Amino acid sequence: MSSGMWTEKYRPQSLDDIVNQVETVSRFKTFVSEKNMPHLLLVGPAGIGKTTSILALARDLYGPSYRSFILELNASDERGIGVIRNKVKNFARTAAIASPVSFKILIMDEADHLTGDAQHALRRTMEIYTKTCRFCLLGNYSENIIDPIQSRCSVFRFSPLKESDLKGHIEYIAKKENLDIVEEGLDAIYQASNGDMRKSINLLQAAAANQKLIDDIAIYNLLGNVSPEAIKDMLNTALDGNFLESRELLRGLLINQGLAPEDIIRNIYREIMRHSTLSEQWKVKLSDTLGTIDYRLTQGSRAEIQLSTLLAHLSVVKDDMK
Repeated sequence: MSSGMWTEKYRPQSLDDIVNQVETVSRFKTFVSEKNMPHLLLVGPAGIGKTTSILALARDLYGPSYRSFILELNASDERGIGVIRNKVKNFARTAAIASPVSFKILIMDEADHLTGDAQHALRRTMEIYTKTCRFCLLGNYSENIIDPIQSRCSVFRFSPLKESDLKGHIEYIAKKENLDIVEEGLDAIYQASNGDMRKSINLLQAAAANQKLIDDIAIYNLLGNVSPEAIKDMLNTALDGNFLESRELLRGLLINQGLAPEDIIRNIYREIMRHSTLSEQWKVKLSDTLGTIDYRLTQGSRAEIQLSTLLAHLSVVKDDMK
């Protein structure tokens, strides 16, 4: 098995390789064909392809030597005004030599972490050196970027990856790395990552370090989390009216497996919302009960007593539904 970070190894190399962000990719391809582009601001959740899209754009624009014409900075590490005055200005003021286009690209990742003074300094720098440099700012929250910078940029909002796209790329990597991954393993990776491709790939690589077969058990053991099947079993036992039996299953999760009460609450909520036999009215009632118990847990109440109370509520649902 090859070593190294798979997130970099399997990063899409061209705009043609990027999925999900169809409209954005189409606009980026127009920039490449016209050999011109505005300043860009890309916003959206982590791990959904913002940096990858910019690097793919740069590769298509400059060719294999694109690294010679870009500068990557991370504002969470270098967030002060000194970075703007030194690194950014020094890079932006020099013209691109032997470049297919007349400008270079500065990529500022996590730009929403820049201090206010740094952002105001950056605003002026973007104006002065626009002929020799294009600025690509990346962040999770556009509201943390000052309005003068937003007005100077074309804003692209990235959405989380679709389930089919994320699973497809994970299957591709698993095949390349000679891993056996089952559907349950793919589901577990998707649920744990919430559409974050970087987290998904890191989970796959970590699981592959221990075994060739990637299933849901391998992923949940890696996360120190509970399998949905264990939650479903406890939930259905309680809904069947077997309170004491469901309470023993709860004790097994809390004591034997050492799971956090917050994780159990979160998984119970998800399974209740997915439950096919519960009416919408009961889902509303149980959501209210879950919220009350979750609040009590944050106030220091005993986890076993509070979660047992929840199971008690669940155990009478069947009778009340008659």
